Amino acid sequence: MSLLVTLVRRLWGRAQSDPADFLPRVGGVVHVGANTGQERLVYDRHGLRVLWVEPIPAVFDTLAANIAALPKQRALRALVTDRDGAEYTFHVSNNDGKSSSILDLKDHADIWPDVHYNSELRLTGVTLATLFAREGVDAAQYDALVMDTQGSELLVLQGAVPLLRHFTYVKTEVCDFEAYAGCCQLADIDAFMRRHGYAEIARRPFATRPQGGTYYDVTYRRRALPWLFASTSRGRAR
Repeated sequence: MSLLVTLVRRLWGRAQSDPADFLPRVGGVVHVGANTGQERLVYDRHGLRVLWVEPIPAVFDTLAANIAALPKQRALRALVTDRDGAEYTFHVSNNDGKSSSILDLKDHADIWPDVHYNSELRLTGVTLATLFAREGVDAAQYDALVMDTQGSELLVLQGAVPLLRHFTYVKTEVCDFEAYAGCCQLADIDAFMRRHGYAEIARRPFATRPQGGTYYDVTYRRRALPWLFASTSRGRAR
């Protein structure tokens, strides 16, 4: 079998796999960008400890009510970014807050033309590492990180570097075009994850832009010796 055929089959298999297949193999999930906790029953069926993080006060209240009967799930209201104490204008979207972001909308409208911002909040950012320390969260209880923060996922990761050793799996929503102004894209997430010792194990497209570009759910798994791969990557960069 040629190297090209092998590579194509491997990429096709990765693209067809379910990015949530890791759930039976973990004990706890940190979900940043919770919205109202739409995945709560899926997590509950797997018996997982869950820490939800959601910044919008009204949406947070709905989230808290939704998980009230699920004792292994906890919610924190916070805007997670890469800097502690930075002030942001947080744009709240008209689709129950699902597309809300610290970033302006850009080519997002090419897929979802009816989505727009209808209000703003002034929020203070916090890194995930600081949030854990402030709230007394035991990072060792969570071995997966899930992110859906509408273009700021790389900022979440940058503020979570001290915690990455606890996360065997990282799942993120990410696009390969500028859906939000200045948003991180798939190549940015890939580079960060490789640099920190993770390898992509699943990718599934869920929305395509007619002009070109795709939204994906992507899952990464930490390699057995992440420090070795990180050192190698830094060496190459020099």
